[in-house]
Amino acid sequence: MEISPSATPASPSTGAVECPVRLSERALEAVKQALREQKIDGHSLRIGLVPGGCAGFSYDMDVVLEAAPGDLKFEQAGVSILVDAKAVPLLKGTEVDYVQDGLRAGFSFSNPNARSSCGCGSSFQA
Repeated sequence: MEISPSATPASPSTGAVECPVRLSERALEAVKQALREQKIDGHSLRIGLVPGGCAGFSYDMDVVLEAAPGDLKFEQAGVSILVDAKAVPLLKGTEVDYVQDGLRAGFSFSNPNARSSCGCGSSFQA
């Protein structure tokens, strides 16, 4: 799996930034399959953080057509990934996986910057 060494600014910004997140093979396939099934090629996966959850920050993932102001654009194995530049320090080194366990399926985050996380794993404290 390859991660581009630097970001393309989705909007004007200065300097190159390494991709702060890495999608596992399962996560890449899940995203690609969802884009195919929903017939929304050309869209990007946007990953960010929102204040809240039981530990301080919650992960936010969405499929979008256009970048938000301040987003950085990365590409990994044909998947366009947008990340809010403000979230980069808290997401640096994060691996996103897609997990299926019985009837449950979804994305999981392994974030080395998290000092603690909630029991459900959907929020963390940095």
